[in-house]
Amino acid sequence: MRETYSFSEVKNNVLSGLLIALALVPEAIAFSLVAHVPLISGLYGAFFMVLITSVLGGRPGMVSAFSGATAVVMTALMLKYGIDYVFAAVVLMGIIQIIFSLAKLSKYVRIIPRQVNLGFINGLAVVIFLAQLDHFKVPVPSGGEQWMHGSQLYIMLGLVALTMAVIYLLPLLTKAIPATLSGAVVTTLAVIFFHIPTTTVGDIAHLAGNLPTFHIPDVPFSWHTLYIVAPYSFILAANALVETLLTLNLIDEMTDSRGQPNKESMAQGLGNLVSGFFGATGGCALLGESIINVTNNALKRLSGITTAIALMAIILFASHWIEQVPIAALVGIMFVVVEKTFEWSSLRFFGKLPAADVAIGILVAAITIFVNITLAVLTGVILSALLFAWEHAKHMSIKTRDDEQGRRIYEVDGTLFFASAHQFSELFNPKEDPENVIIDFKNARIIDHSAIQAIDSLAERYKRRGKMVQLRHLCKDCMDLLTNAKDLCIFDIDDPRYHVADDKIS
Repeated sequence: MRETYSFSEVKNNVLSGLLIALALVPEAIAFSLVAHVPLISGLYGAFFMVLITSVLGGRPGMVSAFSGATAVVMTALMLKYGIDYVFAAVVLMGIIQIIFSLAKLSKYVRIIPRQVNLGFINGLAVVIFLAQLDHFKVPVPSGGEQWMHGSQLYIMLGLVALTMAVIYLLPLLTKAIPATLSGAVVTTLAVIFFHIPTTTVGDIAHLAGNLPTFHIPDVPFSWHTLYIVAPYSFILAANALVETLLTLNLIDEMTDSRGQPNKESMAQGLGNLVSGFFGATGGCALLGESIINVTNNALKRLSGITTAIALMAIILFASHWIEQVPIAALVGIMFVVVEKTFEWSSLRFFGKLPAADVAIGILVAAITIFVNITLAVLTGVILSALLFAWEHAKHMSIKTRDDEQGRRIYEVDGTLFFASAHQFSELFNPKEDPENVIIDFKNARIIDHSAIQAIDSLAERYKRRGKMVQLRHLCKDCMDLLTNAKDLCIFDIDDPRYHVADDKIS
C-alpha cells in the first residue's frame, strides 16, 4: 500500500530520521569495537539495514542497524577466522532469515513469555557491559595485556564519566539534540582542546569515507567453510529475529497497531544478504532508536529512508571527524546503552512473582551471558511453555446462566490454546441448550490457531442443530481468523485488544 503524507508527517519523519542518523554513528562504531570488525563495516551495516528494512519491512518507523545482539556473536568468528568469514556468515544469516519468513515462523515470537524476554534483555546488557572492559586493558612489552593503572586509568574513567554525564543531563535541558551524539562531541572537544592523551578511533582504524562496493567474501567455497560459518549464522539469525520481533511487538503495543512480522523478517533477511556482499556487518532492530521514532510520531517509511541518506552523507563527508572521537567516549555510550537496556524493574519481581517464573528469567539471563542468546531463549520458552500448559490447561471453566429472554449465556474464564482446546469443547452441550446461546469471552484469552479451530468447531456443532449462537468480547484478530463462526461475532466497544499467533495475519 502506498503511503500518503501530510506536511506534519513529512516534518516529523524527516527530523526524526536525521536525529536517529546522528545517534547511530557513535553506536555503530561502538558495536564495531565490541565485534572487533572494521569500523566502516559497522557503519555500512547500519546504512544497509535501516534503508532496506524501512523500504521493504513490515513495521514502518522501526529502526534496524548494527546491534549488540549481532556484535557479541561475531567476535569469536572475527578473531579466529577474519572479516571475510564474518561477511560470509552475514550472507548465510540473511538466507536463513528469508527462509524463516517464507515458512511463516515469525508468529511464534509473539508467544515468548515476559520472563524469558526480561532474562534475554538483562543477559544481553551484561554481555555488552563485559565487552567494554577490554578497553581498560593495555598491551605489555612481554606480550599479552594488563589492566590500566595510574593516570592512564584515571583519564579513561574521567572521559567515560564525562560522556555519560552529558548523555544523562542534556535531556534535562533540551531533547532537540541527540544525547549520545552530544556526549561523544563534548568528550572529543575536551580531548582536543586540553590535549588529553588517550586512544581515539583514528588510532585503531582509518575510516575510508567511500561508497560501499560489491565484494564477494574471500573464503573457500567448500563444505569446510559452511561447517565453520553455519553455527554462527544460525545464532546470528536467531538473535536478530528475536530482538527484532520483540521490538516489533512492543511498538505494536505502544501505537495500538499491528506490524507484519513475516514481512519484517523477509526485509531483515534481504538487508543482511546485501550487507554481506557489500562489506557490511548487517544487523537487526534497535529498541532505543525505534522508541525515539514512536515518541516523535515518525511511523512512516520516510523516517528510515532519511536516516539512511544522512548516514551515508556522514560516512562520505565526516569520516575525518569521526576518527577523532576518543574510545572512552564510545565506552561511555555503551555503558549508557547497557543501563537503558537492563530491565531494572525486573528486580522488583523477587518475592512477588511465582518462584518458577523468576527462576526461568534468571536461567535465561545466565545462559545468555555464558553460552548464547538463542539457546537461552529456546530453553526459557520450552520451560515456560511446559509450566504454562500445566498451570492453565486445568483452569479453563465456564459459568452458565439463563437471561430473562430464555437465552443461555456461557461466560468463559481461562486461557484457550492447544492444551485447553479439548477441555473447552467438552464444557458445552449443544444438544440440551435452548435455541439461543451467547458465549462471552470477556474473561478469556485466545492464544493460537488451535483455539480458533475450537471456537469454529463449537459454532458448527450449534449450527448443525439449527440453534442460534452469538460470540461476544472476542479480539479483532479472533474475528478476522474465524471461518464458521465469523458471522456470529458481536462487536462491542469494550472488546479486548490482544494478538493471536496465526499464519494468516503474521
